[in-house]
Amino acid sequence: MSENSASSASKERHKTMPASTPARISPRLGRVALAAVIAGATMVLSGCGANRDGMTTGSIPDDYRTRHPITVTEVEHTLDIPIASGDRNLTINTKDTIAGFAQDYLSMSTGTIQIMVPQGSPNAAAASIMRRQIRAELVGKGIPAPRIIETTYQAAASGDAAPVRLSFVASTAVTDECGQWPEDLADNTVMNRNWHNFGCATQNNLAAQVANPMDLIAPRGVAPIDAARRSKVIGLYREGKDTASK
Repeated sequence: MSENSASSASKERHKTMPASTPARISPRLGRVALAAVIAGATMVLSGCGANRDGMTTGSIPDDYRTRHPITVTEVEHTLDIPIASGDRNLTINTKDTIAGFAQDYLSMSTGTIQIMVPQGSPNAAAASIMRRQIRAELVGKGIPAPRIIETTYQAAASGDAAPVRLSFVASTAVTDECGQWPEDLADNTVMNRNWHNFGCATQNNLAAQVANPMDLIAPRGVAPIDAARRSKVIGLYREGKDTASK
């Protein structure tokens, strides 16, 4: 082959080759960068979705004290005293029951206490006689006589003996009624949450045990320091002795 032919073939090969290598690689880099941006955006959005689920789950009230709050409200306290037609005196057990009711009144209320006597019932005469004894029991337990109000109510002429009812109104700690099942337990297994009625009995028991409902609203005042006891404890401490009460 002549030199002219070789030179011509070399020129033809140079003409058919791409213009430059970087120009061929640039589109690939662009596609890789675009894929990386999409992947990063997907991860960010996934993170936001996870946080949103966490916030939603955390906002669900799962505390039984929130579902069954203890509130202080006005409640009527009553005691029904059964009276037979032939009764003429209060029994010892009945007197003890009246004494307990009187103690509750003195610790919970400063208002009036009512004695409601039935009328029109077979035991109406006996109830009228027992009314005076019940009033005497209340006064004997420390209830001022002006606070005791006597009223009557219409009872059925037949049937069970109508009781003599004692009642007073006082602020009392209460919560909602238990035994409510608004949803099926089988439909709430995935959320890992306790059921609606959970903790209701505990709240009711706590409310019933509160002696002073005001303790749920604000603390009581601090009692004065026992100076004699404090002096004794400091003396025992200085002597290296036991300071516990015996």
